[in-house]
Amino acid sequence: MSGDEPTVGQLVAKASKDLSDLVRSEVELAKTELKKTAVAAGTGAGMFGGAAFLGLLAIILLSIALGYAFVAIGLHPALAFVAAAVVYLIIAGVLVLLGKRALGKAKGPERAIETSKESVEVLKAIGKGD
Repeated sequence: MSGDEPTVGQLVAKASKDLSDLVRSEVELAKTELKKTAVAAGTGAGMFGGAAFLGLLAIILLSIALGYAFVAIGLHPALAFVAAAVVYLIIAGVLVLLGKRALGKAKGPERAIETSKESVEVLKAIGKGD
């Protein structure tokens, strides 16, 4: 046996270190992907919150407008409040659509899962001696 060749113990230690490095990099990849997903989900949830607040304002304005409509059949003050409420409803609708789109972009750590599966397959092949 030549002195330049590593021992079995050295090979096992190197394989163990390489496996540890692989697992660590897979975890880091998953963290990065999940962070991006969390930001997209947070943005979508924030837009839904904004839409809910504006929807509440619209309900209040519509209630006042309806009250004026019944009290004063002259309708001009009520129509002003209805127009304002319609503007809020349109804004709320746009926020809901934007929030839905942002939530639709939220995904799991696809690359990390795929590379982990590949790593498992390679390790299985190594274990079988292929």
